[in-house]
Amino acid sequence: MRWLLRSKLHNATVTEANLAYIGSITIDTDLLDLVNLWPGERVLVVSNTSGARLETYVIAGERGSGAICMNGAAAHLIREGEQVIIMGFELTDRPIDPKCALVDGKNRFVRFLAEKEKTVLED
Repeated sequence: MRWLLRSKLHNATVTEANLAYIGSITIDTDLLDLVNLWPGERVLVVSNTSGARLETYVIAGERGSGAICMNGAAAHLIREGEQVIIMGFELTDRPIDPKCALVDGKNRFVRFLAEKEKTVLED
C-alpha cells in the first residue's frame, strides 16, 4: 500500500485567515466537488508564497464563494492573500489518476492539469 496524490487545487488564493476559528481550512464546495475532496478529509496545504506546509482537515464553504479560509492556528502560518496548493491523498495498492485543477486568482476553475503539466508546475 502507498499514499498517492488523489486531489489537488493548484494556485488557490487564501481569501481569509481566521485565528478565532477552531482549526481547519474552509474550501468552496464547488472546488471540493471539482477535485473530489470531502468535508473532514485530511489535506496538505503548501504556501507558494511563504513555503509553509501544514496538515489540516476540510470544512465545506459556501458554494460559488471562491472561499479558501485558513482557520485557527493554521492562520499563523498561511495568511490571507497567499497562494497555496491543497492536496488530498489516498492509501491504495494500485496507481490512480489524480484530479488536479488549476484555479485563477479568484479561485475560479481554469482547467484540469495534464500529467506533463503537473510535473512542470511542481518543479
